[in-house]
Amino acid sequence: MYFDVYYLILVVPALIFAMFAQSQVSRTFSKYSTMRTYSGMTGYEAARRILDANGLRHVGIERVSGHLTDHYDPRTNVIRLSDEVYNTNSVSAVGVAAHEAGHAVQYAKNYVPVKIRSAIIPVTQLGSTLSMPLVLIGFFMGAQPLVNFGLLLFATVTAFQLVTLPVEFNASNRAVYALETSGTIGDEELSGVKKVLGAAAMTYVAALAVSLANLLRLVMIFGRRDD
Repeated sequence: MYFDVYYLILVVPALIFAMFAQSQVSRTFSKYSTMRTYSGMTGYEAARRILDANGLRHVGIERVSGHLTDHYDPRTNVIRLSDEVYNTNSVSAVGVAAHEAGHAVQYAKNYVPVKIRSAIIPVTQLGSTLSMPLVLIGFFMGAQPLVNFGLLLFATVTAFQLVTLPVEFNASNRAVYALETSGTIGDEELSGVKKVLGAAAMTYVAALAVSLANLLRLVMIFGRRDD
């Protein structure tokens, strides 16, 4: 009974928000994928200009398959752009590519939140794998300290989602600023870029909401059992 109640009042609303946010990303990206840049600038060119302007000529740009699989890999210093972004001169493509270039700039500038996120990744990977088994084992063994340790590990996943927010918002802000100050994109195009990146940012807010809802649910169910 507890599982159903807490799932309904905590997790379900967060999941609905997450689905809405994801649908907004798809809708907004599709809308501005049909709007071409006046200059003909592609996603690759946008990312390259931002990188070069920040002295990051050593950062490579590669093409990768998939839908919205764009990302920056700090281990190899490579930005990977999806097929619909790499060589496409749409407002959506330019916005996404500029955002990924913003991540590369963050690492180059030693942006503190991105350093924190990178540092806690091993712990969060451990937490996502072991937290629930430890909680359940501790619960059935009546070992509350083990339950609490499992909850603590799960909390690191939520902490990761929390620190991801400033990282993603900052990367978008850097992208918008770079495009605006370069003079290579018009006001209408810039407005579209902001909407694309704003919709994408909401998915990270939604991910935090889902993680926090699940953490609260677990704490309410397993957190205090004195019997």
